[in-house]
Order: sequence, then structure tokens, then C-alpha cells
Amino acid sequence: MYIDGYTYAVPAASKETFIQFAQKSAALFKKHGALRVVEAWADDVPDGKVTSFPLAVKKQDDEVVMFSWCEWPDKATRDAAYENMMPEMEEMGLGKMPFDGKRMIYGGFVPVVDVS
Repeated sequence: MYIDGYTYAVPAASKETFIQFAQKSAALFKKHGALRVVEAWADDVPDGKVTSFPLAVKKQDDEVVMFSWCEWPDKATRDAAYENMMPEMEEMGLGKMPFDGKRMIYGGFVPVVDVS
């Protein structure tokens, strides 16, 4: 398995717009091999003085932190998906994200412990 993790800030007033965007994006990711896509709206995310999710994404007062992940069967499937789905994202109008993508933190991870 391979995991992509993301955190970013979404304007609170754009929650419904974001959900529609996320549903379309998730369907596309699944079409290209993703096993699971999760988008989580912050509920109990404290501000920090040294480190925190809000600090990491430079959250503004009118924004909410998102924590998201995408599970893939392996890194090769994920790499091929990203290469192949970008033109399709543009066609679907998913090229413009309803949040500031410059403040998004993301990365790929290999699980070392997975307890279900």
C-alpha cells in the first residue's frame, strides 16, 4: 500500500463548494486506481505556538484546516494515476482548487504499521 497525505486550509464559507470539488476529485482518483480517499474537515485542531496544523498551512481567521489522505495499492499505481489524470482534471474543471494550493502540504508515505 502507498499513502498520499495532505493538509491545507479551506475558506469556511466555501465548504459546500469544496465538498463538491472533493467528491469529483475522489471519483477521478478512484477511477485511476485509488482504494480510498478521505477528506476531513477540522473539528478539534488547536492553534500552536511552535508547531500546529494551523501554523503549517498559514490558516487565516476565515479558514478551516483539512486533513486528507488517499490510499493506493502501491506507489507505481499512484505515480501512473497522477501522470494520466491531470488532463482529465483540467477537462472536468478541477484545475482550479477552492483553496490556496500554495499553502498545501503533501507527501507520499510507505506504511510501517497498519492495525485495523
